[in-house]
Amino acid sequence: MAIDPQLAPFIARLNEAWPEPVLSLPVDVWRERVERLSAAARTPYPDGLEVETLIIDAQRPVRVRIYRPRAQRALPALVYMHGGGWVIGSIDSHDSITAAIAADTPCVVISVDYARAPEHPFPAAIDDCRVAVGWVFENAASIGVDPAAIFVGGDSAGGNLAAAMTLAFRGSPVKLRGQLLLYPCVDVDFDRPSYRSEASAPYLKAVEMIWFWNQYCPDAAQHKNPLAMPIHAESFADLPAAFIVVAEHDPLRDDGHAYAARLESAGVPVTFRPGLGLIHGFVRARALCDAAQAEHVAMTEWLHNAAQ
Repeated sequence: MAIDPQLAPFIARLNEAWPEPVLSLPVDVWRERVERLSAAARTPYPDGLEVETLIIDAQRPVRVRIYRPRAQRALPALVYMHGGGWVIGSIDSHDSITAAIAADTPCVVISVDYARAPEHPFPAAIDDCRVAVGWVFENAASIGVDPAAIFVGGDSAGGNLAAAMTLAFRGSPVKLRGQLLLYPCVDVDFDRPSYRSEASAPYLKAVEMIWFWNQYCPDAAQHKNPLAMPIHAESFADLPAAFIVVAEHDPLRDDGHAYAARLESAGVPVTFRPGLGLIHGFVRARALCDAAQAEHVAMTEWLHNAAQ
């Protein structure tokens, strides 16, 4: 189907904010504009949400932001990795997204400010996310988290990192309850049909995704490493249940379809949503678009129910 007409104002604002090809910008300028635009669009925290930013002391310090709804009991938790092609974005640019997930599930969300490429290529982001996940399990009691109900999740490149965490911790004492993947990048097959049909889609172009990948993983020897591209795992057995939503008009659409199929074929419970009429980044448009809001409701309800 065509792009949802309710997204027209959102797309118009994108075109106004980004009049030039983003790949023509220096990375620092690109990052600064993303942060400035995100700050301008940020909404107040929902009532009853406690928010704390702290540093995990590791080999490379990892900044995290913790969103905790007020509750008299331990809550499920979502360790969230932000999108941005492993190059741009931060816990600040995704602040409204993570706050809404925490309030509406409700759950404790731990948003991870992992090291970004090209300064820190693969596996730096993986290492930081692994530290954050381990820290949440070790400190569950002190942050009000139920250690038996800890999930990982993320959007776009963050979905890639979340999927990689399920592989990294499979078979270990760290038992993840589920994975929440929003229009994830899990492969480097740029010949998939969606890379052609949606090459010039709003928000994310195919050429931009290819560029992001080359910044994140410039070492060709790592291109088949499942922690870099999870779809290359030898087995998908014994991975936690998944919620996967894609966007119909997104070069990454077929990545999500393929990953859901691989998980299902291995017996992993999968809730898959095709995001008809939607574009990459649609979680930012839910105030304007009923279909985007419906996906937010679906993922928070899935988190709530999967934690029971």
